[in-house]
Amino acid sequence: MGKKATGVAVAILAIFLFVCASWAKEQMKIGLLNSLTGAFALAGAEAGHRGSLIAIEMWNEKGGVGGKYEIVPVVADAQSNPDVAIREAERLINVEKVPVILGVYSSSIAVPLAPICDQNKTILWITIAISDAVVKGRNLQYVFRPQPMGSQWGKASVEMIKDYLGKFGKKEAKDLRVAVIYEDGPYGTSVQAANVEALKKYGMSMVHHEGYNHKANDLSALILKLKAAKPDVILHTGYYPDIVLFMKQARELGLTTKAIIGHGAGYANFPNLEKQLGRELVSYLYNIDTPPAQNLDLSKLKPEIGPVIKEFLKRYEQKHNEPSPPAHATMGFGHAWMLLKTLDYTVEKYGTPTPDNIRKAALELEIPEGATPCGYGMKFAPPGHEYAGQNLASYPVVMQWVNQSIQIVWPSAMMTAEPKIPMPPENPLAAK
Repeated sequence: MGKKATGVAVAILAIFLFVCASWAKEQMKIGLLNSLTGAFALAGAEAGHRGSLIAIEMWNEKGGVGGKYEIVPVVADAQSNPDVAIREAERLINVEKVPVILGVYSSSIAVPLAPICDQNKTILWITIAISDAVVKGRNLQYVFRPQPMGSQWGKASVEMIKDYLGKFGKKEAKDLRVAVIYEDGPYGTSVQAANVEALKKYGMSMVHHEGYNHKANDLSALILKLKAAKPDVILHTGYYPDIVLFMKQARELGLTTKAIIGHGAGYANFPNLEKQLGRELVSYLYNIDTPPAQNLDLSKLKPEIGPVIKEFLKRYEQKHNEPSPPAHATMGFGHAWMLLKTLDYTVEKYGTPTPDNIRKAALELEIPEGATPCGYGMKFAPPGHEYAGQNLASYPVVMQWVNQSIQIVWPSAMMTAEPKIPMPPENPLAAK
């Protein structure tokens, strides 16, 4: 047989063996529950869903879970509605028989859903929702959140302004005037509580404090109160339509300040905000979140993580024509990656990826800082802990939108640039 014929035969054999191996793999369903329609979709839920799908795709290409299980994503649309989300979760549990539900953007969905999954002994692996109330004091056994929690967002914004007090022209914390506004659901309530606690800790002056319904169609009364209070800093926790409404009406009513700091959700997608509000009004705003993968300093991460991040970014751009995906895409990808890493460990240690085995594996497996696509590590609080199921190794950063790019401005260990404080005059909300 000639060399050419031999080469063809080897190639055919390789394809045959690959196909046989694929046939030999068992399938493992994973429910993907995200708001793919409704108000939460554009605010970040869709981006998170896309990121998770890429993680699953990459894992299947490298051999699936533990080299034995091909992952089959079963997609469900929560439609930005808690009632719909619960019905879809029950379908995933009772009809599709999934051992894991991955996703959930909104805390208003995650809070009621968590005990339902727990009662049904189905793993709920939360990629985005941040409210402390999802896990705090509930001692849930099958709910895991690799994502940082809301109180960390609220503390981070106050810690940041404390560290940059001089840039606000203040010598003492008590001289800094701070306003706290928030959507009054579980997400906003969780973050603002941490804002208030941290402001009290440092003796900062809280000149206004008010919640509102995120479906409100008029925030002018709130804005007029802010205008009268003359805050140096506005700490805002909102979703997406309400952020757009707030910014538009703030400009119309002449509100000015030295800094506006958002806490995830709608603030995480600055390009989308620019489409709605224009470049000037979005420039120099802040957001607290896990950093987008493209903004991580790969030299500070473990060597094996850099290629993973690069591949994720390449695929996201190819599929969605976005070279710089929003932070929620990284959350969806990175936190799904942590689940898949846990499933590999489950198969290696316990054989089959049942909910009970996955639960044991999640509580045992620890991933060091710098060894995940989100930058931080993974270590879940054990049963009996006040925050059982929460990743105690996670944390958010503070980012600023400057010249249509993200700069990490806090903490110092992660920063890529100094913050622009006070807000430069190009933004019409900048204090004169």
